[in-house]
Amino acid sequence: MIPNSSAIEPQFFPSFDGARLAWREVGPDGGNARAVVLIHGYFSDAETNWIKYGHAAAIAARGFRVIMPDLRAHGSSDKPHDASAYPPDALARDGHALIEHLGLTDYDLGGYSLGARTTCRMLATGAHPRRVVFSGMGLDGLTDTNRRAGHFRHVLTNLGKHKHGSPEWFAEAFLKTTGGDPVALLGVLDTFVDTPLSVIEGFEWPALCVNGVDDDDNGSAAALADALPDASYVDVPGNHMSAVIKSELGEAIADFLAA
Repeated sequence: MIPNSSAIEPQFFPSFDGARLAWREVGPDGGNARAVVLIHGYFSDAETNWIKYGHAAAIAARGFRVIMPDLRAHGSSDKPHDASAYPPDALARDGHALIEHLGLTDYDLGGYSLGARTTCRMLATGAHPRRVVFSGMGLDGLTDTNRRAGHFRHVLTNLGKHKHGSPEWFAEAFLKTTGGDPVALLGVLDTFVDTPLSVIEGFEWPALCVNGVDDDDNGSAAALADALPDASYVDVPGNHMSAVIKSELGEAIADFLAA
């Protein structure tokens, strides 16, 4: 039986620079369960993205050990304010540090939105999973990170000033629900690194691109699937914010990983 979210306590590991980062996990006990590392989106955390709406439980029910880190500046992880804590590709380096800490050699890897971008950067810098999940992510969100970085920089530097009902207002509202630290989250934007299309076209891992049918925040997920050598595209109900609460998201990931 998968515990409810309040029962899943964080565990911690030191990253490449000594930052204390958290992860949570659910799934079968013992060494035979296959590991899948799933990374959450910006302003979010493992509990909100993967646990709260049942996605981790759906995947764990298929026999997987679901490992869900909190990115630096998010959730239960350290939230440093020093700019030196946010070098380019810091999040990918954190991901590599977690895999090394856990001794994972045969695992699957994926993420939602910023988690998908982090997955991409991990692949580009030496990760070797069995299968890959890109969720809440389109091709443009990987090859040109400046647009989304600019959007969120505007959100974070103008808190309380956004027009009610605008995308910026909704982003700020989500930030409030997760208790995000605006200073630390601004630092995260400095870690973004573009991935050239030629690199993405060389990702030979079997991949799933799963996106809300009304989500184009990071460009076209179908275009990303077309660019990858071995990828399938699945759409689920919702937009970039609402797809996360739909059970179809976790079910699509579980089906892909278990195939």
